[in-house]
Amino acid sequence: MKYSIRNIFNSRFKENGNFFMELSRILDHKPKNIKIYQKAFTHRSMNIKDSDGNAINYERLEFLGDAMLSAVIASHLYQEVPSGDEGYLTKMRSKIVSREHLNDLGKELGLLELVKSKIPSGQFGDNIYGNLFEALVGAIFLDRGYKHCEKFIYKRVIIPYVDIETLEGKVISYKSLLIEWCQKEKKTFDYHVYEDTGNDDVRHFSVKLSIDNKIIAKARATSKKKAEEKASKRAFFVFQNKISKFI
Repeated sequence: MKYSIRNIFNSRFKENGNFFMELSRILDHKPKNIKIYQKAFTHRSMNIKDSDGNAINYERLEFLGDAMLSAVIASHLYQEVPSGDEGYLTKMRSKIVSREHLNDLGKELGLLELVKSKIPSGQFGDNIYGNLFEALVGAIFLDRGYKHCEKFIYKRVIIPYVDIETLEGKVISYKSLLIEWCQKEKKTFDYHVYEDTGNDDVRHFSVKLSIDNKIIAKARATSKKKAEEKASKRAFFVFQNKISKFI
């Protein structure tokens, strides 16, 4: 019995040691309070609660990290683009903290490998990566304060990826852009979505995008949202010269 207990203890120590080392590599500094980071990588499926009955998972840290990212990036843009008005700065910040970009950052850092979950990693969607990245930022803020948090965001987000000229031409959502353009130009538009599974094992949806009662683009994907976005992107290239002036 004693031998078994000792083995379990050594196994957990090794696990925490590896977690600590991997975190230190990602953060480029040693974490002070490892428990905060353990919480940042605990999925709700673990169903863990503290002594007060509060859930222990990354979701609250995700909320905090989102706020910290927005604050640091807003400050950077405010200083870097003195001529930018509120609308411009908001749009630029949205491009930097887009879900797609945060997902890429989370993948790049290999954050899913650190997660404790009862759900197999292969069953998670891409958004888990961005959620974990935000939770990590929130944990850094609680553990080391604003300056360390700001330093991490500059190193991992702003310095390697924030180029003003490139961002100005980046499209976050082709659907939103197309709808804004149609509304400005007083054009009618319609997304006709229908289920189109065909011979696929996975459920699929097709969409026909019409502008001024003329079908401009068609697309097919595993969700209505993805199908609409894909069709919108195709329609964008049809009207690219006109819409580009609108961006």
